[in-house]
Amino acid sequence: MSAGPAAAATLTRVTDFRANPTTLGMYVYVPDNVAPRPASPVLVQYCGGSAGAVFDGTGHCFDVSTRAGLTRNGGGDSTGIMSMVGWTRQRHNVDPARIVVSGFSSGAMMTNVLAAQYPDVFAAASAFSGVPAGCFATTNGSLWNSQCSGGNVVKTPQEWGDLARSMYPGYTGSYPRVQLWHGDQDTTLAYRNFGEEIKQWTNLRGLSQTPSSTDRPQSSWTRTRYGDTGTRATVEGIGITGTGHTLPQAGMLAYAIAFLGLDGGGGGSATGPLRSVGAGKCLDVPNQSTTAGTRLQVWDCWNGPNQQWTSTTTQELAAYSGESRRCLDAENAGTTAGTLVIIWTCHGGANQKWRLNADGSITGVASGLCLEVTGGSTTNGTSARLWTCNGQNNQKWNRV
Repeated sequence: MSAGPAAAATLTRVTDFRANPTTLGMYVYVPDNVAPRPASPVLVQYCGGSAGAVFDGTGHCFDVSTRAGLTRNGGGDSTGIMSMVGWTRQRHNVDPARIVVSGFSSGAMMTNVLAAQYPDVFAAASAFSGVPAGCFATTNGSLWNSQCSGGNVVKTPQEWGDLARSMYPGYTGSYPRVQLWHGDQDTTLAYRNFGEEIKQWTNLRGLSQTPSSTDRPQSSWTRTRYGDTGTRATVEGIGITGTGHTLPQAGMLAYAIAFLGLDGGGGGSATGPLRSVGAGKCLDVPNQSTTAGTRLQVWDCWNGPNQQWTSTTTQELAAYSGESRRCLDAENAGTTAGTLVIIWTCHGGANQKWRLNADGSITGVASGLCLEVTGGSTTNGTSARLWTCNGQNNQKWNRV
C-alpha cells in the first residue's frame, strides 16, 4: 500500500467477505493514497487481542489444532482468513506477488499454518513467537497443546516438512520466504519451537540446516539466514537473548517490513536484481549493453546497472532508465517454449508484460510460459528463455 500520508484513513470493519465458517472479524485499513497495484499485508492478532487499539474487540485464539483448521479450505479459521484475502484482492487490485502475512503468538502460529496451506498465495511470512505448522494439532477437541507449547514436540526436518505438505496435498510449487522471531526466555511457547520452525521451513525450501550466514543486527539478537542472505532471505531466524513472550519489540517491525518487501516506497514498483534460485546467479544484460535485441543471460550477482530490474504497475520488467531504458521482451514476440528473452525499446506490448507470481515464477502474459535458466545450468553466460512452467528451481526467481 502507499507510503504517503494517511491521516484520514481509518480501520474499518468488513462483514460481507463471503465464507466465514468460524465467524472471524475482518478489519481493513486502506491509506488515503493507494498504489495502482498495492501490496496486501495480512496481520493476524495474538490470542485475546483485537484488530487495533482504536477498536474494542473480543479475544480470539486461532484454531491451529483441529483437522478443519489444519486443512486447506477445511472450514476452519484459515478458511475465513483466506476469504478476507480474496475480498481484498477483488476490491483493491492487489499485486498477487506481494501478498504477505505476519502475526504474533497465536497469530504467529496461524501465520505458519497459512504459509503452509496457501503457499500459492503468500509470497512471504514473518512470525513472532510461534510454533511449526501442525505442531499444535490435537485429537481431543482442545485448541491447546501443552506438549507443543512446552517445546516437547521434536521432529526431523523431513517430518516437519511432510506435515506442512500434508496441508495442501499434491502441491509441487515453491513455498514462501519465511522470517521467524523468538525470545529465549519464552515460557508461553518455549524457545525450542524456534529451532523446530527453522527445521520445517528450511526443509520446505530444500535448504541445509547449516546457516548461510550468521550475524547480530543488535546486541541481543542472533540472526541466521538460510539460502539467500540478503534483506529478503529465503529463510531467516532471529533469536532474542533475555526476552520472553513479549515480541515484537522496538526495531523489530522495521526488519519485518523490509523482509516482507513492504518498504519499497509504495509507488507500485520495485527495483533490484532477479536471482535464479536454481543457478544462484542474476538475470543479466551481457556487457551492460543497451542495444535493443540483446539476448539475456545469467551471471554472478554484482548489483550492476545491467542487473537491476524495475517491475512496474503496467507489468513491465525494465532495465536502465531515461533514453537507455529497455524492457524484458520475448524475442520476435514469440509464444512458444524455447523463445529467448531480450531487451527491447519499451512499447507496452503483451510480449513485454510479466507476472511475478507468489511461488517465485515469472510468466509472460502473452505466452503463459515461465522465464527460466536454459537447461537448469549454473554456468555464467547461460541464456534465459521461456519454457513450459514446471515448478523447477531454474524457473524460480528471488528479489535480492
